[in-house]
Order: sequence, then C-alpha cells, then structure tokens
Amino acid sequence: MAEEVNRELIISPRSECVREDLADADAWVSYAAELRQVIGEAIEKSGADSLTVDDLLVGEPLSEAHLDLRNGAKVRTRQAIDLVEGMAAGRGPYCRLSFPERIQIESGWDGAVHLYTTKAVAADLAELHGRHTVLRWRDAAPEPVEISNPVVAVADKQFWAAVAEVSERFTLLCERWAYGAYGCTWYRVTRENAAELVRLMRPRSLVCVVTEPDLRLRSDLLEDDFTAFVDPLMPGELTYRSYPGGADTLSEVTGEGFSLMLADKVLGERCAVMPDSDGESGTRWENPGES
Repeated sequence: MAEEVNRELIISPRSECVREDLADADAWVSYAAELRQVIGEAIEKSGADSLTVDDLLVGEPLSEAHLDLRNGAKVRTRQAIDLVEGMAAGRGPYCRLSFPERIQIESGWDGAVHLYTTKAVAADLAELHGRHTVLRWRDAAPEPVEISNPVVAVADKQFWAAVAEVSERFTLLCERWAYGAYGCTWYRVTRENAAELVRLMRPRSLVCVVTEPDLRLRSDLLEDDFTAFVDPLMPGELTYRSYPGGADTLSEVTGEGFSLMLADKVLGERCAVMPDSDGESGTRWENPGES
C-alpha cells in the first residue's frame, strides 16, 4: 500500500530583504543556492526520476530553456529545480510539480516554497538545516484543486470529425496548454490543414473551436477576457494577443496592431481535452465559458 503524502516542508528565506525584494536582494544568490540543494535532495530521496507539470501559468513568453513546457509535461530534476527557483524569485512560470504518492512542490509567498512528501522521505530530510533558509515541518496534505465547471469531453475521433466538418466554414482553433496570457496557440482551421492540426495537438491540452465567430472590434467586450488578432487570418498558426481582464479602450488594442477581437467566453461552446496515450483525459480544465 502506498504511503500517504501528508508531511509539508515550508522553505522560506531567512533574510527579510530576500522576502521583500526576492531576486533583487543581495542575499538572493545564497538563498537560491540552499533552496536548490533542499529541493534536489527531496526529489532524490523521493525516488522520482521525473516530475509532472500541472496548473502551469505562463504570464510571459517562455524562455528558451522552457520552450517545451506545458501542462502534463514531465521534467527532469535539473529543470524542476530551475522552475522552483524561478517561482520563488517571482519570475515564473508558475506550476505544481509532482510525482504521484511521493512528492508535490508548489510556490508560496515572499520567496517561500511548499513541499509535500511522505513521512518516510520527511524522516530522511529531517536533518536538513540552512544558514539562509528557514525550514519548517508540519503535518499537512496538499489542498485539492477545485474546478467548479470542468471540461469533461475528450478530444477523440468524433470530436475531430466534427472539427473537420465545420472546417468548411470559417473556423478558429485554440490549443490552451497552460493558463495565462501566453499559454495558448491559435490556428485557423481549413479542410486542407485539419488533419495536420490534430497531429500538432499535445496530450492534456484544452482544445476549443469556434465557427464563424463575431470578430468585430466592440467596446462592450473590453471589460471581459478577450483575444485580439491581426487581420487577415490566414490558414495555420495565427498572431494574437490575449487580454486577460480586458482592456481600457479599443485604441489600446488597435495601437498594438490588432484589428479583430474575440470574447474568450465563446470558447466554452465546443471544447475538449486532449487525451493521454491510453485515450483518457489526464488533467482537468475549467470551461472557459464559465471562467
């Protein structure tokens, strides 16, 4: 029987300057070095050969080192440690890293990191101490991830057959592989490229399709989440900008060179999750029409 993940290690900066200024503080390098050491030892003691990325939030374009990052991706120890340091530094991208029934790592506030593991692994790590880190143990399990209106449909053959059918008309497809303004890729689907796009979609992505949408610039959409595009929309991958939380004026959108806009809430009308190799959905997404 697998041991329960019910011990939490909170790793936080000892220096008040680091807690306040994070990576801009002079003492950040010392804290980051100890943080990396603790995370590395925890992963090693847990016996995890890789960690799975979930709840990925990408608020800025991914760096070259993380270009393959997405929800459901598996990362090796070095990249996992890099991600933890980036989250603690306030740079992101942000995510949850886990190996089932052994370890889970999340970012906290003020440079802190929360690491959940088993009692056996916690015992192996009990002697850890640091000059620049504060290590606090407590009995706690990870909080369950709450999704009020999850997408239950799987992007199976029937889903893609329906996409191929509507591709005869003007159709857009969004592959969301992470949360955040830079966590998706947009395409215009046509009869000629529909099959190719299926092959581009990655497991655990949320795929949303809209047909003949209203793309007019409209001031009544500014207060909601929307996506802006450059006209014309040619078949294949599209240039776009996401506006989570909306924008103040239409001139803010057009000033960036965009002349079309789409309310994100319409994406909830036809969406599904790309399955894992076993045909099952390996993650849950909130329906964008309800978010």
